[in-house]
Amino acid sequence: MSTLSVPIKIFFHPTTTTSSFLHSQPQTLTFIPTRTPTIRASASASENPQKQHQKQQKSPPNAANTASDADKGIHPAGFLTKRGISHKAFGQFLRERYKALKDLKDEIFNRHANLKEMASGFELLGMHRHPEHRVDYMEWAPGARYCAIVADFNGWSPTENCAREGYFGHDDYGYWFIILQDNLREGEEPDELYFQQYNYVDDYDKGDSGITIDEIFKKANDEYWQPGEDRYLNNRLEGPVKLYEEIFGPNGPQTMEELGDIPDAETRYKEWVEKHGPSRYAVIDEGKEYDIFNVIVDPEWNERIRALKPPIPYWFETRKGRKAWLKKYIPGIPHGSKYRVYFNTANGPLERVPAWATYVQPGGDGVPACAIHWEPSPEQAYKWKNKSPEVPKSLRMYEAHVGISGSEPKISSFNDFTDKVLPHIKEAGYNAIQLIGVVEHKDYFTVGYRVTNFYAVSSRYGTPEDFKRLVDEAHGLGLLVFLEIVHSYAAADEMVGLSMFDGSNDCYFHSGKRGQHKFWGTRMFKYGDPDVLHFLLSNLNWWITEYQIDGFHFHSVSSMLYTHNGFASFTGDLEEYCNQYVDRDAQLYLILANEILHALYPNIITIAEDATFYPGLCEPTSQGGLGFDYYVNLSVPEMWSTFLDSVPDLEWSMTKIVNTLISSREHADRMLMYTENHNQSISGRQSFAEILFGRIDKHSHHYKESLQRGSSLHKMIRLITFTTGCRAYLNFMGNEFGHPKRVEFPTSSNNYSYSLANRQWDLLEKDGIHCDLFSFDKDMMKLDENLRVLSRRIPNFHHVNDSSMVISYIRGPLLFVFNFHPTNSYDSYSIGVDEAGEYQVILNTDEIKYGGQGILKEDQYLQRTVSRRVDGLQNCLQVSLPSRTAQVYKLRRILRI
Repeated sequence: MSTLSVPIKIFFHPTTTTSSFLHSQPQTLTFIPTRTPTIRASASASENPQKQHQKQQKSPPNAANTASDADKGIHPAGFLTKRGISHKAFGQFLRERYKALKDLKDEIFNRHANLKEMASGFELLGMHRHPEHRVDYMEWAPGARYCAIVADFNGWSPTENCAREGYFGHDDYGYWFIILQDNLREGEEPDELYFQQYNYVDDYDKGDSGITIDEIFKKANDEYWQPGEDRYLNNRLEGPVKLYEEIFGPNGPQTMEELGDIPDAETRYKEWVEKHGPSRYAVIDEGKEYDIFNVIVDPEWNERIRALKPPIPYWFETRKGRKAWLKKYIPGIPHGSKYRVYFNTANGPLERVPAWATYVQPGGDGVPACAIHWEPSPEQAYKWKNKSPEVPKSLRMYEAHVGISGSEPKISSFNDFTDKVLPHIKEAGYNAIQLIGVVEHKDYFTVGYRVTNFYAVSSRYGTPEDFKRLVDEAHGLGLLVFLEIVHSYAAADEMVGLSMFDGSNDCYFHSGKRGQHKFWGTRMFKYGDPDVLHFLLSNLNWWITEYQIDGFHFHSVSSMLYTHNGFASFTGDLEEYCNQYVDRDAQLYLILANEILHALYPNIITIAEDATFYPGLCEPTSQGGLGFDYYVNLSVPEMWSTFLDSVPDLEWSMTKIVNTLISSREHADRMLMYTENHNQSISGRQSFAEILFGRIDKHSHHYKESLQRGSSLHKMIRLITFTTGCRAYLNFMGNEFGHPKRVEFPTSSNNYSYSLANRQWDLLEKDGIHCDLFSFDKDMMKLDENLRVLSRRIPNFHHVNDSSMVISYIRGPLLFVFNFHPTNSYDSYSIGVDEAGEYQVILNTDEIKYGGQGILKEDQYLQRTVSRRVDGLQNCLQVSLPSRTAQVYKLRRILRI
């Protein structure tokens, strides 16, 4: 839609004036041109003339603009300079990417007022109740020729509720608009006002106040106008009559035939000037198509009018409450109604689950997929009680899947998770939860990674209100709630998903091979399309706005960063991160996502899962980075998995362990570490506990020895990973107590069994190895809670010995010592320390309460340093190190020598 520009010639001559008005000085009054409304309010922002003028005056990119960016602290390749890296090709790539980002923002601002509006599409798209007793539906389907809602309330008719011509039914961008009017109850009369509005949630008991619209307007006018100022409002024909008499006289023509030809406005004005002289109040455009005129106004009147507030409260007084609405109307689309969107396309008619649907029944077993209209009454809607906790200095994250969180072989629910699992997470000492598989997906066995409906919580776990309760109760326990979001690809389902949504292959996704994931059979988003960006960015904002999510874990970022989906060998050469296989559009999306999220929600946390360690992943976007807060170190769990599965204990390399743990020291403060997450337990793999304990024969002579080995390594691996990581650590549900079984979702290969799709919480009710491991994990979490281990500077590894298989490092006031040797124990092992003093053991993996042997006695817990240079440090401790044990020492007292 474009602005309608019409040449205007205006003659203004007041018939009555006051003395103050006559002696007032000329003032400028600006008439701002308006655009004709479009149905895509969310995607077309009107700009005022000043903004348009500024855009017209904008100079092309040059050195001046570069200087302006520098003044703002923007350096497209700043993080390379900070690190002292000189790579011409990658630096040029970053600068070109920044220019493309500016061009993309310009394109966005041509259609949206700002980035917040760009990320708020959910406010208009989908189903939304309008104050004027109706529901508005909007959908993006540029390839469709016809759009309608088919639902249970209209008998699944494709003609009953459709986008109508003349009712903003379809715009040039491919957005469709449908109005579903509420139905009058039998015996009720239509509203007196055609624009009558209702409060559907607020003012439940408010009914018909009995005040007429004329009375409300009179109250507003009495407050707004002083006596006499509303003269022409009350007598609207007085002005035209006087003007008519002035032009034609008291006995002017009464019919069109008598009227004859009327001179144009300029001619009439000149004739008037000859008789009366020039008018100080004339407004003449001089033939120019401007909307800005110098109009003489009374300054006192102008100042008083500007000081007044618009009489909006009187307008809202016309609104009625929910009670009055329910009395008069039957909802056009009742709460809980099932519906789909119907398209007529070049390939024929088709039905789809709406892309912006917020609650979906994904179908299966003969049940067709459909969206469910979710509009609970105020009594049924969940009311938030708790605010999000403050972001802690270190994150101890508990990763969980709601469906497998129960003890029974069935799909667990949001309410089960809230009542049973949240208290366990709090007791275990974690301060954040990360939920996977929450967003709606058709196939349960995909763990939630093949998303079909991006704005809906999975209906197999419960309702949107149930999920709100889960998040709210978690906040009440002091737990942040993170959501694993999958924007790297989407399910290939057509009926319930986004694939072939409007009949075309390139609506949301790339066409051809680029639109297909090379190995997973999923669809790849077309990140360069502004409407796809609108959908994805709004999706992030939706989860925060609707469900108060505290952060996002972006799944499989490497799948979107490269056209080969990350399935390529990487040597670390920067050329690999800027060649023809890099998807620049996907990078621009990630930059926009992080910029918008951190601007709208300063406390939001974003985490990137990228196996390729893309340079600048956690650098600020202003310095050429992608803007994430944390990245996941995927190499650490793979190392532990390889060691446990295929490397004999005596051949474990201490050097490799340390190098893997500190592989990215320059970004150590941004690294999220974990020993194992769901990837080690799902997809046909085994959890570490299953590897360590699952192969033990209870009837073997070596049963106790094998059990002790498994328990010791389980604790040591978790402790060294936890304490060498930086400000974030993650644990998958059940691994804190050594869950003995892997996760296996029901599929045809296991006869759709749920026997392994659960967690054996009952193990914590019995004394034994699992209770002992859980006790250790709780004390490990307390170590960070009380001594702020994760938030301290990265550890200093000063002793790494492959022969003795001993590792030691210092972090703040704490000394960590690990003996990974399977058989050798050391009675007096020398470990270097900085400070001379007394060191106290505060955590020992070999304690009996942790399932250990208790070899180290309490009288050995306090050690005093010896003045001898070891490991390059001035002092040393001579400690007792039983095999496969670890100890944490704290400096209790400093001795000055």
